[in-house]
Amino acid sequence: MPTTSFTTPFIGREDELARLTRVLDRARAGEARAVLVAGDAGVGKTRLLAEAAGHAAEAGTTVVTGHCVDLGDVGLPYLPFTEIVGVLADDERFSAALASHPVVDRLLGDGGGGAGDAGGRLQLFEGMASLLTDLAESAPLLLVLEDLHWADQSSRDLLRFLLSRGILQSRVRSRGGDPVAGGAPGQRLAVFASYRADDLHRRHPLRPLLAELVRLPVVERLELRPMPDGEVARLVRAQQVAPLPDATVRRIVERAEGNAFYAEELLAATSETMPGAASAVPSGLADVLLIRFEQLAATAQQVLRTAAVAGRRVEHDLLRDTVQLPEEELESALREAVGRQLLVPGDDDTYSFRHALIREAVYADLLPGERVRLHRAFAGVLAGRGHRAESAAERAHHSRESHDLADALAASLEAADHAGRVRAPAEELRHLEAALDLWSAVPSDARPEGFDTVTLTLRASAAAAHAGETHRAVSLTRSALARVGDDEDSELAARVRYTLAGNLMRIDNLAAAFTYSNEALAMIPADPPSRTWVWAAATHVMAATYMGEDEAAHRVARKALRIAEELDVSDAQADLLISLVSLEGGSRRTPEGRARLRDARELARGAGNASVEMRALFNLSIGSHESGDLDECLTWLTEGLERAGRAGLLSSPYPVEMRYLRSLMLYTLGQWDECLRAAETELAGLPTAGRYAIGPALSVALARGDQHAAERARALLDGPFDWMATLIAGLLLTDAAVLRHDAEEALAQFRTTLAALIDDAGTTPHVAVRLAALALTAIGDAVVESRRTGDEQGVDRWTETGTELVELARITANKGEDDTPQGPEGLAWLARAEAEWARACARPDGGPDGGPDGGPDGELSVGAWEKAVAAFGYGDVYEQARCQLRLAEALLVAERRDEAAAQARTARDTAIRLGAAPLLDEIERLIRRGRLAETPSTAERAPVLTARENDVLLLLSRGRTNRQIGEELFISGKTASVHVSNILAKLGAASRTEAVAIAYREGLVEPEPSASG
Repeated sequence: MPTTSFTTPFIGREDELARLTRVLDRARAGEARAVLVAGDAGVGKTRLLAEAAGHAAEAGTTVVTGHCVDLGDVGLPYLPFTEIVGVLADDERFSAALASHPVVDRLLGDGGGGAGDAGGRLQLFEGMASLLTDLAESAPLLLVLEDLHWADQSSRDLLRFLLSRGILQSRVRSRGGDPVAGGAPGQRLAVFASYRADDLHRRHPLRPLLAELVRLPVVERLELRPMPDGEVARLVRAQQVAPLPDATVRRIVERAEGNAFYAEELLAATSETMPGAASAVPSGLADVLLIRFEQLAATAQQVLRTAAVAGRRVEHDLLRDTVQLPEEELESALREAVGRQLLVPGDDDTYSFRHALIREAVYADLLPGERVRLHRAFAGVLAGRGHRAESAAERAHHSRESHDLADALAASLEAADHAGRVRAPAEELRHLEAALDLWSAVPSDARPEGFDTVTLTLRASAAAAHAGETHRAVSLTRSALARVGDDEDSELAARVRYTLAGNLMRIDNLAAAFTYSNEALAMIPADPPSRTWVWAAATHVMAATYMGEDEAAHRVARKALRIAEELDVSDAQADLLISLVSLEGGSRRTPEGRARLRDARELARGAGNASVEMRALFNLSIGSHESGDLDECLTWLTEGLERAGRAGLLSSPYPVEMRYLRSLMLYTLGQWDECLRAAETELAGLPTAGRYAIGPALSVALARGDQHAAERARALLDGPFDWMATLIAGLLLTDAAVLRHDAEEALAQFRTTLAALIDDAGTTPHVAVRLAALALTAIGDAVVESRRTGDEQGVDRWTETGTELVELARITANKGEDDTPQGPEGLAWLARAEAEWARACARPDGGPDGGPDGGPDGELSVGAWEKAVAAFGYGDVYEQARCQLRLAEALLVAERRDEAAAQARTARDTAIRLGAAPLLDEIERLIRRGRLAETPSTAERAPVLTARENDVLLLLSRGRTNRQIGEELFISGKTASVHVSNILAKLGAASRTEAVAIAYREGLVEPEPSASG
């Protein structure tokens, strides 16, 4: 039977699908079962059932579906069963079976006529049971009933009979009417019935039936919960050809709250306007959401409209005082709204809308005057409660929406104070910006005392910086600078300038930062000593260091440190000590440097300055990473992120960099699945300026052959310039070109990225070594290809370019940003660059057929790659495997076949474990060309798998998903899944990765020749 088709891939619900599949397997074995699938409208019931039905059909099960339809009080009796019989009657395969059952004519002839009396109904019920029993005898049968909440009474009664006394129980009768002993165990039948949980109000007629059915041993209930955010994000991305901005995806995911239909509707509304622009509930979705609202009584609608103005959640007392209804009427209205599952009562005497979009739809349906009136009522009730911190934000919102701007200003400032105390910088920023917006609209005599716009703006810029909104912080500080008049005191003017300098450094505008820090330092004298001068000096030290003015920075730092000690400004002491670590030669990579950083951390913690403590912890973690001590790095990262979480600073610059570094560590150590999970979990909490933190997860996707990874990396470059985002995107895009063997693009990405990363002082960043090594990989490929085709001009050009890049790598690695040699990671990339350059410069001497070119200096190439493999042994498993592949090539050229085979096998095992399909393909080609396989071919072995399973196993070894396997073999993804399960069972493997490893070890996989092989 045809099943519903969908244009988007099936995402998530693996556990639920597996549960339905197990029921189908048991049914095919003769154990009849039923599953009641519950879930809110749009949560994915139909899609799950279609997927399960497709799986059943592929396995030879007859699938037939009946739909219940909302026809109000005039519903047609037996409608879903009539549809089922009609579908069967139209299929000639079942004509003989149907001809012997009078129930067919009774249902199709007059919609169940003759069944009005009790005897007639029983005959119809038993006739339907007999029909289904006969069909199940000829082939396994799956009966799907959609939208059971709309079922008519007759259909509900028939379903009760079938599940409790008919086809699933021992009362099944044969065609002759005699009872069949033990009928249930022999029935190859499954029944899947879906219903909307959110439509079942307390008096819904389906409720008693469900309560009765779930007590039956052969019936189980499957509740579809909202989808996890990560799966909704995958669903949204899967429906768009072009990559969506992460912010757009996050917004859709937040509003959909796990509902697939809502997500699709919100995506469609977004796509019809500008990406990310849609904010109102789409009209079609609003119509769906308001159906149940419009079925409420007038008083209940009034209560729900008032609750919608309060927000997603409202306290009972606040709602009561605002709506001003008699207690009995209010309770009756609330009971109706809860019964219709529009509101959900909470344990803390509150009510919440079941879904945020329901609230949005009700709120949008209000008339403008009605909206203002209700906001004013809420503001009045909240004001009557006094100046309570927890209600200040609500009062500010309602006062603003009701145009009481003076009260909105006062409440916004109260709310900002509260957000600051509870360490919620994003909320503090929002309230402060609201206050600044309102300031000029409120008469001066109505403004709260003790505030001015300059200090408020400075405070807002600090909140923006803590929230990770770095460009907003710069904008706010510039605004404060514009508001500082000539008559302002010099200390305030200096504070504005050094704050602006600090914010400019965060967006890598170093020259401007140096200018403003100079101005701040010149505006106030060092004598008499003051805290303002100390902080101006500490900021200037950082700016001067970035500009390469180390001597001046060191002189100011030493003087400021003495004054900070005299004044006991311990957090400034800590900040200056961190700067002096690099200025006095004890870099953060050395034990001595990290000891000084630990002292700085303790000083900052003692002073309660979490921002400076974050700077110390970041430098401790990155110093450990640069020195190759990955365990120590993870320790500092764990402490730093825990402290940042407690301080409300997870979105501020240093913790965001630590979040990136933690993901990078997971990627480097080969914990790729955990890296992806961490990115999915943290993506929603990242500020716009911290999008680069998903870079390691994109590296995983790229290395696993994800075609969209490069486009997502390119999206990191959207918006204002960000140094880290440019760095991460540059690395990813260069490597993407390498994987495509596109030397021109790799070189262009290298040059573009490096030009963007060189700072105002002309300093070449450490990452130039890695960028050069990656570009040299593609250049080496281009040289080998040019030699193969006899293009001597191409050989000369690419060799000359390779020489330029390796020289840059050497200089940068040995004399980097702070004039000190790089640590283990940088030296590993230098070794990789040297080895790639040696490969490019090697003279041909006729290597293996179709393999890489070599030369008399082949042993030198072997030595270079051995150094690279050893250098990446500090912990980077993927890059070590890439180097092992190149080492195997060089060993082949040097005719050291056994060593080449060993390196290739080791690299292959790593590629399989990581799921790095492109790397695995390269290794397989080398093994095939170099004839390095030591095990007999599949054809020479006793067959373990079927021919089709061997085809599936080969694609499995190349990292294909079930869907991709199905597409290549012209079978469904569900059938591919069955084959994969059989392969795992036959090989005794617990996972796909283990199965592939066994297949390689046992010689069950022999890769097909490639076009270039």
